[in-house]
Amino acid sequence: MKQAERTVRDLLALADIEIDGPDPWDIKVNNQQFYARILSHAALGLGESYMDRWWDCERLDILIHKLLRAGIEEKVKPVKLMLPILAAKLFNRQKVSRAYQVAEKHYDLSNDMFKLMLDKRMVYTCAYWKDATDLEAAQEAKLDLICRKVGLQKGMRVLDIGCGWGSFAKFAAEKYGASVVGVSVSKEQTELGREMCQGLDVDLRLEDYRSVDEKFDRVVSIGMFEAVGPKNFRTFMKVVNRCLNDDGIFLLHTIGTHSTATATDPWSEKYIFPNGALPTPLQLTKATDGIFQIEDWHNLNANYTKTLLAWMDRFDRNWEKIEALGFDDRFYRMWRYFLLTAAGTFTARRSHLWQVVFSKKGIEGGYEAIR
Repeated sequence: MKQAERTVRDLLALADIEIDGPDPWDIKVNNQQFYARILSHAALGLGESYMDRWWDCERLDILIHKLLRAGIEEKVKPVKLMLPILAAKLFNRQKVSRAYQVAEKHYDLSNDMFKLMLDKRMVYTCAYWKDATDLEAAQEAKLDLICRKVGLQKGMRVLDIGCGWGSFAKFAAEKYGASVVGVSVSKEQTELGREMCQGLDVDLRLEDYRSVDEKFDRVVSIGMFEAVGPKNFRTFMKVVNRCLNDDGIFLLHTIGTHSTATATDPWSEKYIFPNGALPTPLQLTKATDGIFQIEDWHNLNANYTKTLLAWMDRFDRNWEKIEALGFDDRFYRMWRYFLLTAAGTFTARRSHLWQVVFSKKGIEGGYEAIR
């Protein structure tokens, strides 16, 4: 047995993972160069070698969960992979001139592909499974939960920062009679969203959040803050403050993490979410210091695992249709790796899904937490 193979086997054993073992989370190696690639490229090598069919695993989500809980990634950190973190510290990777890159790389991939993976409302954020048994019901429950948390009432004017295909805007206008302005940097999402919201009091704009300067009764941002970047967290909060009426409520729905990081992992940065970075509780509280008061902080962590697995199930069931759109096997493996490893980070409690409710001056009489 070569040294690289022995080293990788020993590392995996710390997480109760075997090479060619009997469990669904064990790794089946198809190319013996796999071992050296992992040691030299760590997380990036793990993802790329999976895309290249160098290895397989039935339950990628459990594999990643076990690796993270055992802290294996801390033991394999090639110097070259520290460069993205260094660059993130030196440069503002989410400045206005780069704001549209994540849309071009990810959200503009194919509306038809996303239609086959998501629910009928095309909600591409964590669902709420408390009383739901299927994705459609869980996503409607999430949208309604947000409306109830901000106390949405008929006639209120709402700003949705990072509106996607307008799923929240459409729901809030249909079910609550709200007037909604949504901003997004995705051309494809905005165009389809406008079609989906026709006839409603909804205005979806292809616009960076930093240029919005109007007053609203409520502001929500659902699954967009991950693209804002630490150097812009404070700016983001100042924009919301500028746009929110003094007695208004702001709800932030975001993935977060427990330890400070200036960039996403190198595989995700390269293939899925360029310029992304997950906030920590400390970063959020520092960004809002002196601007907002926190009324409620809700962690929906386990809900995202179920959502990601539901998306993976739909993606699998519709793969022939997705393939017919022009996507190949390498894309399938990239997307499977993305969805299932993300699920693993939530079950490992490395990633969290927070809904945080803010007010400017504190809500008189107190805020009643809604679940």
